Amino acid sequence: MDGVIISGEREIGQAALERRVAMAAGGFAALGIGDDDAVTLILRNDIAFFEASMAAAAVGAYAVPVNWHFKADEAGYILRDCAAKALVIHADLLPGVADGIPADTHVFVVDTPPEIRRAYGIGDSDETMPPNARVWDDWVAAQTPRTEPPKLARTSMIYTSGTTGRPKGVRRAPPTQANIDGIARMVGRVFDIRPGGRMRTVITGPMYHSAPNAYGLAAARDGGFVVLQPRFDAEQLLALIERHGITHLHMVPTMFVRLLKLPDAVRGKYDLSSLKWVVHAAAPCPAEVKRAMIEWWGPVIVEYYGATETGAVVFHDSGEALAKPGTVGRVIEGGEVRIYDDDGKVLPAGEIGEVYLQLDAYPRFTYHGLDAKRREVERDGLVTVGDVGYLDQDGYLFLCDRKRDMVISGGVNIYPAEIEAELIAMPGVHDCAVFGIPDDEFGESLCAHVETEAGTTLDAAAVQAFLKGRLANYKLPKLIEFSTALPREDSGKIFKRKLREPYWRDAGRSI
Repeated sequence: MDGVIISGEREIGQAALERRVAMAAGGFAALGIGDDDAVTLILRNDIAFFEASMAAAAVGAYAVPVNWHFKADEAGYILRDCAAKALVIHADLLPGVADGIPADTHVFVVDTPPEIRRAYGIGDSDETMPPNARVWDDWVAAQTPRTEPPKLARTSMIYTSGTTGRPKGVRRAPPTQANIDGIARMVGRVFDIRPGGRMRTVITGPMYHSAPNAYGLAAARDGGFVVLQPRFDAEQLLALIERHGITHLHMVPTMFVRLLKLPDAVRGKYDLSSLKWVVHAAAPCPAEVKRAMIEWWGPVIVEYYGATETGAVVFHDSGEALAKPGTVGRVIEGGEVRIYDDDGKVLPAGEIGEVYLQLDAYPRFTYHGLDAKRREVERDGLVTVGDVGYLDQDGYLFLCDRKRDMVISGGVNIYPAEIEAELIAMPGVHDCAVFGIPDDEFGESLCAHVETEAGTTLDAAAVQAFLKGRLANYKLPKLIEFSTALPREDSGKIFKRKLREPYWRDAGRSI
């Protein structure tokens, strides 16, 4: 099976994709873009995302995906920080960031395709082209294909979410052949992506995130059948699985929750028997959600744990999920996990501390221009992204929460993820976020924002009563707010910082 990428009514085969990548690479090289330079992408999931990313890699540059929700100041910071030589951007997104684009950055504008316009309700108004901009398709078509052997491709430079301060670019050293071979083993083990593997997948999450980015590019490079979902929609995904005989997916737990909330008639309407490998990560998955998905889709659900900085280090399958409810798995070959306390002592099984991990295969990284920040996250060759958890006696890792999300109320550590996992199971709750807010007596107290199901009315007393039978009293949120829509990313993940910040700002305190 030759590879193909499908977006709406458009598609491109592997041979045509490789030729356009060679042409774009030739064009980048003619502009002087090469080793260690940066090509930024402000694109939704589109064929051009693959073309630009692969062309940058072919000339030894870093592809730098930027969250397309960013405004001019946020996007401009990344463009300046990575010294972007080029920007490839969807036409409708250009006006919102134009003021942040450095004057010496080459700008390539991609026509926003109909399927993306429909998914986001974007009108057909004409977007103004700045003087230094080129139309991506026209420019690529005019280039001479690059014929030199491709460089050992650098991985995309992903900027972390910037929960504290400005985002940091995770910049890896150019890979060795040993790195490339090791990454291929990890991709095969965790994603089940193998050359000639005949996988058929839907890209469900935004490719400016590290996991969908790595997954989508690996699938395309290895000749996969790749369908781009413009924006996650639960029933539409079921229809795409049936229509295209999808075998592989990469998802996040919020997507599982949305799928499980579909009416039984909708869930039973589609043939999902083609599914073989559904991998998920990015956030803890409540054990009951995992069990329900396995009961529905069968033992095809697998999970990994890692980070932009480390790659996938921990993994488990459906059988292990049922035997060890709540685990994120055990280390894979070449990986290592340790739990440390605040004093740097390695903790034994069962004790909660900060999770540090590493994978031998991954090229070493730094935070672009922030080597000191890089050193701050390392202990004994392992790095942390601030997660808190423990290893059990069998070596299975369990996460409690992010260290930054942990709430200390009256000297007691409380993990909001535990409360969210219970609350999401309450009838009438579509989604929720629990976090700490200032409290004069206890330092912090718990606040919950609840997104209710359409047509459902809940009150704080009902939520308190539901949780009281499941959690200790000190874990019950003191303040409960309701809304019909929580702020979220395309993946469905909630922008918790947007909910939390006003409480701290109003109290004159920083998070």
